[in-house]
Amino acid sequence: MHSFDLAMLLIRLGVGVTFAAHGAQKAFGWWGGTGLKGWQSAMTRMGFRPVALFAALSILAELVGGLMLAAGILTPAAVAALVGLSVVIIFKVHWVHGFFSGKSGFEFPLLLAICAVAVGVAGPGQVSLDNLIKLEPTAAVRAALLVLGGLGGLASLAVPWLLARVNPVKPS
Repeated sequence: MHSFDLAMLLIRLGVGVTFAAHGAQKAFGWWGGTGLKGWQSAMTRMGFRPVALFAALSILAELVGGLMLAAGILTPAAVAALVGLSVVIIFKVHWVHGFFSGKSGFEFPLLLAICAVAVGVAGPGQVSLDNLIKLEPTAAVRAALLVLGGLGGLASLAVPWLLARVNPVKPS
């Protein structure tokens, strides 16, 4: 095994399992997580509608996308989903707290996103299911999926903003 392939494997496993663990917290309440009902409540507070759809999409992106990244299967699609999710996490939740994660800033989700993008750019390496099935998308396809992931995240961020303008909350 070449050092590049080992590096990609380690990055994929570390980042993918971390994303998946956060998704499992939201989906199942594991490791002190909110579980589905708690996550739906959080999505409601953030202004996402329909709540069930956005909760399911975010859990799928994090849990399934993380596992796919770790396994190196359909890696460009997994990376696109994780990039879109990261855009939302960074700007909807952590941005207002500044950079450092010790103050709930965006440092940690940004680092995970950068690592996912690096795998998306470089490819999953030889020790991956993509390599096993000979899935080798071109650089243009990988780049297009990265852009689509980012645009998907921005579109998701626009939903609460648009809903607040269409149906503003009246002061009580």
